[in-house]
Amino acid sequence: MNKEKTNAATTLTFAMVVCGVASLLLGIIALYSSGIGLIDPKVHRAAGFALALLVGITVTHTKARELNTGASPLRRKLQLAVNLLLLVAGLWSIWSFYFVQNEMETALYDVSTRDAWPALAGLVVFLELCRRLWGWGLFAVGVFGVFYLLIGQNLPGILAHSGFSLTEVAEALWYNTNKGVFGSITNIVLSTVFIFIIFGVLLEGTGAGDTLLKFAFLVTRRTRGGPAHAAILASSMFGTMSGSTVANIVGTGTFTIPMIKKRGFSPTFAAGIEATASSGGQIMPPIMGAAALVMADLTGVGYLNVIVAALIPALFYYFSLFAAVTVESRRQGVEVQPLGIDDKITRVDLINSILFIGPIAVVIASLLAGLSTSAAGFYAVVVLLGLCVINPEVRQDPLRVGRSFLKGAESGAKLLIAIAAISILVGSLDSTGLGLKLADVIGQIRGESLFSALLVAMVGALILGMGMPTLPAYLIIILVMGPAIQALGVSMLTAHMFVFYYGVASSLTPPVAIAAYAAAPIAGANPLMTAFMSFRLGMAKFIIPFVFAFYPTILIVEEFNLLAFVWIVIRTCFCIWLFSSALSMFDRRRLTISEVVLRFVAAFSLLALSPLVHLPALVVGVLLIAYDKHSFSKLKTEAVNG
Repeated sequence: MNKEKTNAATTLTFAMVVCGVASLLLGIIALYSSGIGLIDPKVHRAAGFALALLVGITVTHTKARELNTGASPLRRKLQLAVNLLLLVAGLWSIWSFYFVQNEMETALYDVSTRDAWPALAGLVVFLELCRRLWGWGLFAVGVFGVFYLLIGQNLPGILAHSGFSLTEVAEALWYNTNKGVFGSITNIVLSTVFIFIIFGVLLEGTGAGDTLLKFAFLVTRRTRGGPAHAAILASSMFGTMSGSTVANIVGTGTFTIPMIKKRGFSPTFAAGIEATASSGGQIMPPIMGAAALVMADLTGVGYLNVIVAALIPALFYYFSLFAAVTVESRRQGVEVQPLGIDDKITRVDLINSILFIGPIAVVIASLLAGLSTSAAGFYAVVVLLGLCVINPEVRQDPLRVGRSFLKGAESGAKLLIAIAAISILVGSLDSTGLGLKLADVIGQIRGESLFSALLVAMVGALILGMGMPTLPAYLIIILVMGPAIQALGVSMLTAHMFVFYYGVASSLTPPVAIAAYAAAPIAGANPLMTAFMSFRLGMAKFIIPFVFAFYPTILIVEEFNLLAFVWIVIRTCFCIWLFSSALSMFDRRRLTISEVVLRFVAAFSLLALSPLVHLPALVVGVLLIAYDKHSFSKLKTEAVNG
């Protein structure tokens, strides 16, 4: 028995070492390719997937061993054998990709049946790893892509295609460097996204996250919401670093949620506001997680333009959350409380703030100087590594920087495996033309109305994105819905921003609502009730994309007009306040049903294109606010006199 335990411990240790070495090599490749020199594309993609394969197998093997501590020796040996088989098959398939690409570069070469088998083995291996790491949703997406190519000729209606042989499937999904597993999306992730994932995790690991949280509490100390407002502010900054809703919730929520509850808010509200704020971090410039980097490459507009375009919509979103917390704190009678001594900013905090300000300034300056996005990420990492020694905690434990670097590279490897499943769908849609067929069907449903087209796209986007991380959700949605939106004259950037928002919003949409389910246990709240609360609090996220679709001046980089910009900003802010108070049925006092209905009508009418609609709506809104203030003053006077 002791020998078996020793062997198991040795196996796990070996797996962790392999994972660490593979992550380190991935990180080094990311640093080299982003700031030092170019790597042959076929070598870069093959090496990236080979190392991601090692990371994926070792991570899932270690996790399975930890979860099944009481498993029999036979089962453990079977698990090890299966993982070794996956490793060998995966490496064989990656080598086949490299070999075929090499042959294609040196001579005329056609993919043969012999090449199809390792390709199919590779598809099976990466789909299985995707299932283990990301769940059944992404797995189903990839499986659909493979089987659609194989049996789609037998399907009815628009789903039917001309048919693909095994060799053609392998060529479309494995050996195609434009679409498919080793295609353009993989190239974007390896060359641009990877370095920013490492950068985000390093920012957290070097202490920037803790300092941000303290500054957030200081800024919001005089607001009614207090820690709830601090959670919004901290999550907007923390989320732009991590690019992950769940990581954001874990990073800030474990600290903010208990303090929100302590201030007097309900557990459901505490979890809901943290989930909603954390999901918005990915739409907040300047980093915006991985999806914005991919968007910049897919649209060709440049990363700097993407973050400029995203700024005002993101501020609208966080203004809506501030409004929701203010209204809720009034409704629950929560008052302003003094700042605790532990929340005061110290000299060390001021010094540590450089860890965040310095690298972010480097990113922006690099982009303004005309450097590539990946180069901006590289210099930001270099500057951060140079500055991190100012943090006393880093000096006491220098290895935390190394651990953060490895953690970032491991996160990138896991993302790369998710991209494999998405790329299978990309290759399948591109080869069969299904995406364009679906766009035609959507076009027939919505007729010539932009609003109805956007409405159909919104519903489809929320369904397609449920249960998925933001980047995969965004890619799936833009593939299916993008052509239909652009067909009505909406610009490419606006279309991508529209579906990007709903890719983020899908993490708040019941019944899946990943963000709510991550926050609920921390607050001790019911997950489903938290999902509905976060859905209500984040409702503005469902309106804002329609605003910039009809008023592209908000995106600044397209059709900008200062007067039109200021006018729609004022109307949108007023709309958000009316909408938030109507949802809570409270402003300064409890609202009547008629007031709630009027506020909803006025809020939506404020966004109408015609002045004949939005000007009267503005007047009605002002009158509703004035009436509420007057009624509240009257109630207060009566309470004092009574």
